[in-house]
Amino acid sequence: MAKKYFGTDGIRGAINSKNINGDMFFKFGLASGTYFKSQKKKKQTAIIAKDTRLSGYTLEPALVSGLASAGMHVYTLGPLPTNGLAMLTKEMKANMGIMITASHNPHYDNGLKLFGPDGMKLSDKIEKKIEALIDKKISNNLSSPEKLGRVKRLETGTKQYIKILKKNFIKEFNLRGLRIVIDCANGAGYKAGPELLKSLGAKVIAIGVNPNGLNINKDCGSTFPRKIRTAVKKYKAHIGISLDGDADRIIMCDEKGNIVDGDQIIAALATRWKNKKMLKGGVVGTLMSNYGLEKYLKFKRIKFLRANVGDRYVKEKMQKYKFNLGGEQSGHIILGKFATTGDGLLVALEVLFALRKGKKTSEFFQSFKKTPQLLENITVKDKNIINKPEIKKVIKLAEKLINGKGRVLVRKSGTESKIRVMAESDNKILLFRCVNMISKKIK
Repeated sequence: MAKKYFGTDGIRGAINSKNINGDMFFKFGLASGTYFKSQKKKKQTAIIAKDTRLSGYTLEPALVSGLASAGMHVYTLGPLPTNGLAMLTKEMKANMGIMITASHNPHYDNGLKLFGPDGMKLSDKIEKKIEALIDKKISNNLSSPEKLGRVKRLETGTKQYIKILKKNFIKEFNLRGLRIVIDCANGAGYKAGPELLKSLGAKVIAIGVNPNGLNINKDCGSTFPRKIRTAVKKYKAHIGISLDGDADRIIMCDEKGNIVDGDQIIAALATRWKNKKMLKGGVVGTLMSNYGLEKYLKFKRIKFLRANVGDRYVKEKMQKYKFNLGGEQSGHIILGKFATTGDGLLVALEVLFALRKGKKTSEFFQSFKKTPQLLENITVKDKNIINKPEIKKVIKLAEKLINGKGRVLVRKSGTESKIRVMAESDNKILLFRCVNMISKKIK
């Protein structure tokens, strides 16, 4: 049965819409608090972090109220990267962690990402149980007055997160002599990103660090890599790091101004980890991973599996097959040895650690040749349009045309009201033809 509220990565939508408003966030808090309270009888704790959206100020109090009404004690951390929340949920032995964010989406969207006590994103099974509680009568889950939760603000979240990140590397590791540009997308990593790099001795040029509640992801961050390329060239930096709104994605830029996406980062790390005998099992990508990555890893004799789009599904497949590296072209990369979810700053540190002996960024990312890929995102009223017979027919026709020369993928976005039409092929004429014939039919 399809989920009612949760998508591929939590709950997301336009602020003050059907699901993203104070009333619903109270219900989400009450339902999730009720579920997790029933799993652990002694300590009843939830921690909340958020990105920098203006709407966070309206949604957070409602969420806190719902959790406290369920009997949960709540700690609020303020702006913090998503994986920082996941790490602290585990370290503080909390029942659950909730990140208020819409990730790479514009400021007018917001949402939730929920984590269990192990710092892992929730399974479909648990999300469905919480959804059932959301739809129950509110009075059924309200705590008695003496059992209400207490609420406290913690100001040390960023410092604790940075400390955990640095623990993963040798004490001698430093970035002295490196000039680094970091674009924090005016989002959740605007404090942690520059502080982390400066604490390791780097000369840091920080952009996208002046959030005003409305400029998150606006012409900056991982969805707008032109900004990092321009800055790297201007300041003659050794490397550029570009995060998204909640800092769980990373896109990079080498010293020559070449943009490096998630697939290229994964290829470089997989090669390094294999050579260092750190790679376990192989690599998990997604349905959107470039075909060139698959061919490159095969050449390197590294196993490659595809999961559904969404870092949660990547992590689930990594766990199932005991792989320790996986991720997405968009920059969600999971370093299984260190983290339970994507973390842009952690991935940046792992790359910087590989460069510490003077290797150039462009040399590190010299790996596979990407297969030309064309992606069109089509805004639709009803994403189920792809189930219509005439749409299925044109998709089959495109698949037949490209068979043996590439691949076609048509899927619903898990976070937006869009259909994503993607094709890959070295034959560019065929590539455009296949995408256009499907897109025209959907429009």
